[in-house]
Amino acid sequence: MRTSRLWRLAAACRPSLHITLVTLTLLGHAVSTAAADREASGTVVDQFGQALPRAYVRLLDQRGSEITATFADQTGRFRLNASSTDCRIEASLTGFATASVPCGAQPARIVLAVAPVRETVVVSATRTEAPADQVGASVTTFTADDLAHRQVPLVADLLRASPGVMVVRTGSPGAVTSLFVRGGESNYNKVLLDGIPLNEPGGTFNFSNLTTDNLEQIEIVRGAHSALFGSDAMASVIQLVTKRPDRSGGRPHAALSFEGGTYDTFRGNASVSGASGRFDYVLGAQRLNTDNRAPNSRFENTTLSANLGVSLGHDAILRFIGRGEREHVGTPGQTAFGRPDLDAFFARRDGVGGLSFDQQLTASFRQRAAYSLTASNQQSTNLLLDPPYTPRFGSRAAPFQFSDFRFDSRTNLHRHHASYQGDWRVTGDASSGQHLLSVLADWDGERATLENRLTPTRTDAARNNFGWSVQHQALWRRVFATAGGRIERNDSFGTAAVPRGSIVFVARSSNGAVGETKLRASAGLGIKEPTVLESFSPSPFFRGNPDLEPERSRTVDAGIEQRFAADRAKVELTWFDNRFENKISTRTTNPATFEAQYFNIGLSRARGAELSLDAAPARGLRARAGYTFLASKILESTAPNNVVLQAGNWLFRRPRHSGFVGATWVWSLLSANVDGVFIGRYVDSDFSSLQPPILTNDGYTTWNARVGWRVSRQLTGTVSIDNLADAEYMEPLGYPALRRAIRAGVRVAF
Repeated sequence: MRTSRLWRLAAACRPSLHITLVTLTLLGHAVSTAAADREASGTVVDQFGQALPRAYVRLLDQRGSEITATFADQTGRFRLNASSTDCRIEASLTGFATASVPCGAQPARIVLAVAPVRETVVVSATRTEAPADQVGASVTTFTADDLAHRQVPLVADLLRASPGVMVVRTGSPGAVTSLFVRGGESNYNKVLLDGIPLNEPGGTFNFSNLTTDNLEQIEIVRGAHSALFGSDAMASVIQLVTKRPDRSGGRPHAALSFEGGTYDTFRGNASVSGASGRFDYVLGAQRLNTDNRAPNSRFENTTLSANLGVSLGHDAILRFIGRGEREHVGTPGQTAFGRPDLDAFFARRDGVGGLSFDQQLTASFRQRAAYSLTASNQQSTNLLLDPPYTPRFGSRAAPFQFSDFRFDSRTNLHRHHASYQGDWRVTGDASSGQHLLSVLADWDGERATLENRLTPTRTDAARNNFGWSVQHQALWRRVFATAGGRIERNDSFGTAAVPRGSIVFVARSSNGAVGETKLRASAGLGIKEPTVLESFSPSPFFRGNPDLEPERSRTVDAGIEQRFAADRAKVELTWFDNRFENKISTRTTNPATFEAQYFNIGLSRARGAELSLDAAPARGLRARAGYTFLASKILESTAPNNVVLQAGNWLFRRPRHSGFVGATWVWSLLSANVDGVFIGRYVDSDFSSLQPPILTNDGYTTWNARVGWRVSRQLTGTVSIDNLADAEYMEPLGYPALRRAIRAGVRVAF
């Protein structure tokens, strides 16, 4: 009886129970829908529409109190959970003015105006887009505005205005041009074009014909970065960023420019860019000719470049990067000490093509795959014998005559490069930190042919390199930390492991006249494979050694950055300590026959400090200055019998004191730029057996000036003056630099 009553009671309640379940289901759906509606999302961009990764985004209530916060991802996007629509979304980033929008507008678009002294977004320090002040490394960036106002034809001349950098050119433009960073050797710099390696096998890179045309940004990151880029990133990474199309206006943009001046100089440039639907493009062509100062030093260079992209859906893009440089330059030798060589020349054809696929696969995962081929064909020739001469300079003279000799060498180099990178954004909550994990793999297939056409001899070499890297970036409101490492498997030296880490701490937030204070530190290891000659040369006078170890570096730096006057000035002070070991050079193996072979025999250190200032004291006026103190020392010499390379000496051609200063003023239709470079005394050699020998270079100071006048919206007139004070100097001894050089021209845009 009791059981039947219970069943009758349940049956009576069944309709109401069913209604209750339906009601709860609908209520739950409404709650979830309301929660979804209360999600605040959007993007953070600058005033030019460029995404601002890692901007700090906060959700504020009516009283201005923070409810929750996150960081924008690499594309500037963010998502926050909002408890109501009665709130505001605020975004901030060092170097930009803070801005906010109401929560009601979804998706939100927050535009941050550029501060007087802005920060730039760089990719070289972490292989991901990141504000330069958050990466912990020492970074200098030349933006599109810098390139436009400086009007410098060659990249090497622009890099002179970087802390810790020494550029050495053997005479006039087009001659061999080397870059030394913080005491490192000239082949310790990884050079990239949109992520594509440009170095020859073994790290060598001649900046002689690399122009600034069709580039929109140049980044130089100092310190060892082999943890991300493998071999060659011993002292710095230099990234060249190709121009992207301007999608505004909905029509193609074209530009022409022509310059002419002293030394029979001509420079012409043509470019076109645009976008149509999913397709975008930038194409450019440039020609630079100059007779230079010395006989047989004429320089001719042609540059062709392309950047083509096509969108594959909403979050994927396929892009092609292409660039070619063709150079021919006479090589007269040390004309300051004797007659020029009238027929020797150097010619090269460099080309690079790369294809990349970039996809935001999910909201938290991004992947990139790329393949590229870099080729360089080089010829160094002297077939006619010029008369003997005795080197002289002032009261100095050599005790014997120097004779010319014939040579005709060809070098063909190819580098296949393939890479894959995945970036996983683990969490976006600012309280627990945003964590970005990157995993990547690289393969380099190096192929080389060395040919001496007078002997004749030919050497073919091949080497494959594999690298695997992992990097973890952690971001909090006041702390930005990065740690990572790489395993490099190289056919020449085997396997090596290289770590790197950095940290940035915001010690003081911006507050009126005295702005943000940041402390940072970083440390890393670098490796460099031997060059093709060092590993494979068959010559008995510089025989290759297949058992060479990689050259290694250990770099440490720490610094402070202080902003002033409502972001109108920024000062940075950085201390660094570098150690370079296993340096490769030849050692005589048979004194009777002068036979020699390559060995790991060198050790050196370089310590010092860099001070830099960036200021924008008034509208349209920007000034930059820097000073570097470098205390370098040879600890174990690669050539103990050479007086300038003995242990205890300063490193060769690395000045103890150097600096730069520059100012740009833009007012109405006029723009003007003045910049100067100061290089103090450094160890050098005349290499001409002068008696008494010249063992130091007194250094030099040069000034340059640029003026642009916008005649109309389409037409701009330009005047450029290099070596404004007409200084007489030599970068390496024996090779006179250009005296005052003036160019004038026009730029037409339509």
